[in-house]
Amino acid sequence: MHFVAYQLHSSLELKGAAMFEVLLSILLLLPLVASVPPPSGAPPKTTCRRCCDHLESMEGSPARNPGLNQMPEIRPYINMTILKGDKGDRGDKGTPGKAGADGPPGSRGPMGPKGTKGQAGAPGDACKTHYAAFSVGRRKALHSMDYYQALVFDTVFVNLHEHFNMFKGKFYCYVPGIYYFNINIHTWNFKETYLHIMQNDQEQVIVYAQPSDRSIMQSQSIMLSLEQNDEVWVRLYKRERENAVYSDDVDVYITFNGYLIKPSLE
Repeated sequence: MHFVAYQLHSSLELKGAAMFEVLLSILLLLPLVASVPPPSGAPPKTTCRRCCDHLESMEGSPARNPGLNQMPEIRPYINMTILKGDKGDRGDKGTPGKAGADGPPGSRGPMGPKGTKGQAGAPGDACKTHYAAFSVGRRKALHSMDYYQALVFDTVFVNLHEHFNMFKGKFYCYVPGIYYFNINIHTWNFKETYLHIMQNDQEQVIVYAQPSDRSIMQSQSIMLSLEQNDEVWVRLYKRERENAVYSDDVDVYITFNGYLIKPSLE
């Protein structure tokens, strides 16, 4: 029995020594195997790549070392539409655009008030007998404010065919011929009175009174040969001293008269 056990132990020792020799041979051959290049027909070894590496290579970025574990690039994105600032100042008004097309005519409006009577027209047939006459007055006193000022009247006694314009204080000749004109004024105490009877823009006769402690009536008359559309009017002339004429609401102190004596055509 002891002999059998001894034989078995000896056999195991021999097998163990053989296995040790085999393992030692394998370990000695590993460096030679690792240094032998692969056959020419064998496919090259490939490295691990990410699916987006080819895009970075196209953009010109440097090639990544597959052996390094790099962090991905982070690019922040800001949505500008959510960043609303304060309301700005109002800009300047732009240039007006082109006028559009005319629209349709509107509805007819209400009738306006009746206008004032217009100036008389030109005379008619020269074969007919023509007349012209006026007599007007002023019930308000007047102080001359300008160097040249027309004397305007507010009272009508006669105004045949409306040849005398009450708004302008002028007689307009529509019947050429010889006319007679007369002006009557009342002076003011301690004030100068200085007037002209005018034919168009030319002084014809003067009405003048020096300052005095007493007021007086002054009168002037003239005959004039007038042509078509000539104007005859009274002008106040202001100098260094105050120029004024007197009147009141009770009596008429200022009058201006004129009438046709002989027409040019009969």
